[in-house]
Amino acid sequence: MSDQGAPAAPSPSLRAAVVVIATLLALGALWFAREIVAPLALGAVLVIIVHPLRHPLQRHGWPRWAATIVVVAVAYLILGVLAALLVFAGVQFAQLVTDVLDDLQAAAASVVDWLSSVGLGEQVADATSSALDPAALLDLVQGASGWLVGFVTAAFFVLAYVIFMAADAARYGRAEQALGRGVRPAIDRIRAYNASVRRYYVVNASFGAVVAVIDGLALWALGIPVPAVWAILAFVTNFIPNIGFVLGVIPPAVLAFVVGGVPLMIAVLAIYSVVNVVLQVLVQPKFVSDAVDLSLTLSFVSVVFWTFVIGPLGAILSIPLTLLVRDVLLDRDPGARFLRWLSGDARVPQQTPSGAP
Repeated sequence: MSDQGAPAAPSPSLRAAVVVIATLLALGALWFAREIVAPLALGAVLVIIVHPLRHPLQRHGWPRWAATIVVVAVAYLILGVLAALLVFAGVQFAQLVTDVLDDLQAAAASVVDWLSSVGLGEQVADATSSALDPAALLDLVQGASGWLVGFVTAAFFVLAYVIFMAADAARYGRAEQALGRGVRPAIDRIRAYNASVRRYYVVNASFGAVVAVIDGLALWALGIPVPAVWAILAFVTNFIPNIGFVLGVIPPAVLAFVVGGVPLMIAVLAIYSVVNVVLQVLVQPKFVSDAVDLSLTLSFVSVVFWTFVIGPLGAILSIPLTLLVRDVLLDRDPGARFLRWLSGDARVPQQTPSGAP
């Protein structure tokens, strides 16, 4: 038969253009709906983490609805603990800013005078003065109250999402029974992804707790005000790859400079650096590597990218979201082996040479 009536295959350039346009439209939709997407992603991660609790319960004869209630309750417990920690830290931080305003203003003036004495221009001195201006911190505290309202709104969506997702997860567990063995490869990929996300957060939470305790005790011994706040900050920022350490050390280091000068600030930086290098650089990656398999560059870029797309939660959810995108776009494409390897995936199978048995 003649193929004259068959439509011509699209050119590679046309396919690439379609992919780029579709990607931009999808990212635009995510950015526009970020206030819904971010809580949705957080709810999904929470359900993934606590979902295994249902298996031993059902093996011991619990009905499916009762196991679902336990999963939802544990997810709510995690959210409640995190919310309590954030509220406590926010209240303590607001009180701290009020207490150290005079000392902070004096420290800012001394820094500006030193910059001027070493010959740096007035612009640098003015910029430093603005960065250390107590009014800027007061604005930050006031902005935190608005952020808290947004957090409560997002928490409402998360609470609802957790219920729906936990109920659906119980149903999806019977997919192979309902649809046959043909769905087993898809189910296996989903289970592997869920296991990776679960290990990633369990390992990060464990190391984050250790780092928070060590940092908090060290700051308490050095006499830094409200060490519990900075311990909570160290725990939370441990979930942000690569740059979390920097975000966690800056506030206590600045506060140490305000209350104790340069020597105390150097002591805080030294303690944080030692703890970070030993635990987060040398030890933690050995436990996380099996779950993540992402290159350092991609991990860093993913934090910036997802924070821009869906907001602050994107920094904490960046790794699971990046893993999901990689699995969806590259996992089943035989021609994407190099891209998977480039992303840090150590599970890329070796290609058998042509003619080899």
